[in-house]
Amino acid sequence: MMTADEALNKLREGNARFVSDVHFYEGYSFEKRRAELGESQFPLAVVLGCSDSRVPAELVFDQGLGDLFVVRVAGNVAAPSQLGSIEYAVSELNTPLVIVLGHSSCGAVKASIEEFHKPSAGLSFGLSDLLGRIQPVVEKELETNPDLKDLESRVVKANVKAVVQTLLAESELIATKASSGKIKIVGAEYSIHSGIVDFFDD
Repeated sequence: MMTADEALNKLREGNARFVSDVHFYEGYSFEKRRAELGESQFPLAVVLGCSDSRVPAELVFDQGLGDLFVVRVAGNVAAPSQLGSIEYAVSELNTPLVIVLGHSSCGAVKASIEEFHKPSAGLSFGLSDLLGRIQPVVEKELETNPDLKDLESRVVKANVKAVVQTLLAESELIATKASSGKIKIVGAEYSIHSGIVDFFDD
């Protein structure tokens, strides 16, 4: 079984290929891979990422069928359904690595900042709940540094780190596996312009 560090190295290498426009899976037999995955799956990592169409995890990390267990939601937030999906992967599929992947120019983050400064009338329940999960990060970031310059990029990073803490605080299963070393949780940010994924060491 692959370790979390081995899985993380595979994702680093895959992103480097993506940035260099070199693809490991060119010429790959998807028919053969489908047959291999017919009865089971062993993804090397869970990726909790944003729904943004510009950030498809499999492409960003140059991975193929069965390699990633991807959970996508605008703003890469961790509501109960996202928590449950991650819990399933780390408990039932024994996936060793969880990546929380934010990205530059995130529309959900931008909308959360705008909503924080000027609340909208009649915001839908779903959108209100989504933005409400990011707004505490906006508030805390402004308390720490009230300068509006680069606020969006600061919130993107802070939101990723907050979501990592949410996984640990709201899921006993995830927290137990992390504290025992059975899984590793890593925050990261994808650059829309360069294609590079910056993994947060802390």
